[in-house]
Amino acid sequence: MFVRIDGVPHHVDVTGDGPVCVLSAGLGLAWFEWDPVVELLAPARTVVRFDRPGLGRSGPARGAPTLAGEAERVARVLDAVGLGERAVTVVGHSLAGFHAEAFARWWPGRVAGLVLVDSSVEERTRALPARGARVAGARAGGAVLGALGVPRALGPLLRGGGVPRGPRAVYGASRVWRAGLVEYVTYGDVAHELALLRRVAALPDVPVAVLAAGPAGASRWVSRQRGLAAVLGASFQALCPAGHLLMRDRPHEVAETILATR
Repeated sequence: MFVRIDGVPHHVDVTGDGPVCVLSAGLGLAWFEWDPVVELLAPARTVVRFDRPGLGRSGPARGAPTLAGEAERVARVLDAVGLGERAVTVVGHSLAGFHAEAFARWWPGRVAGLVLVDSSVEERTRALPARGARVAGARAGGAVLGALGVPRALGPLLRGGGVPRGPRAVYGASRVWRAGLVEYVTYGDVAHELALLRRVAALPDVPVAVLAAGPAGASRWVSRQRGLAAVLGASFQALCPAGHLLMRDRPHEVAETILATR
C-alpha cells in the first residue's frame, strides 16, 4: 500500500496479526531486506515495514533527512495505517537504529520494546559544517550517475546476494541512489542529533536489545556494539559469523529477539 506523508507517497507493507512491530532498514536499503524475518514474525505479530522517501518504492525525497524527521516518520507511518494507538516494538537496522532509538526517546508511551540490529554506533560526534552544500553535492552526484546509467547497470548487480531479481531492481533506480547518497552525507549530522537527544530524553522502561554482526572471534565492531548496549542498558548478543545484513544472515535469531520484547 501507499500512504502520503508531507506530499510524498510512502510504500508501506503490513503483514500478520498480533502485537505490532515496525522494521526499518539501513542506509539506502528497501523493505524486502526484512523478508526472511517477516516470514517468522507474521504468525504472531503485525509487522510494519516502510521505505523512506526515495528508497524502495517510495516517492522521491523532498528534503534532506534529520533525526527528528525520521523518528516522526515512524510515528506518522503507524498513524497512517491505523496502528497509532498501539504500543510497538521498534526495530532499526544500521542507520535506522538511530531513527528507532530516537522514536523510543521522543514517543516513550508508544513503545513496547526497542531492538537494534547491527545498528550504527558513534561514540564521538560533532556539529558538521556545510550541510546544505553536502546535500546539494550528493544530489548533483546522484543525478550525474543516473544520467550515465550507473544505477541501472550496477545497482541490482551490486546488491545480488540471493535477492530475487524483481525486488532487487529497485536498486537500479536513480532516485534510490540519490536518496542513499543524501543519507550518507547527512549521517554525521543525524548521529550528532542523537548524541544531543540522549542528554535530554531517557529511554522508556521497556526491553531493549542490541544485536551485533561480525566475523568469528573478537572484533572492534562487536566491542563497539557491546559498548552501545551498555550505554542503553540493553541486552546484548553477538551473532558471529554474520554479515551486516543480519536480517538475512541470521533471521531466526533476529526474529526471536523481537518476539522476546513482548
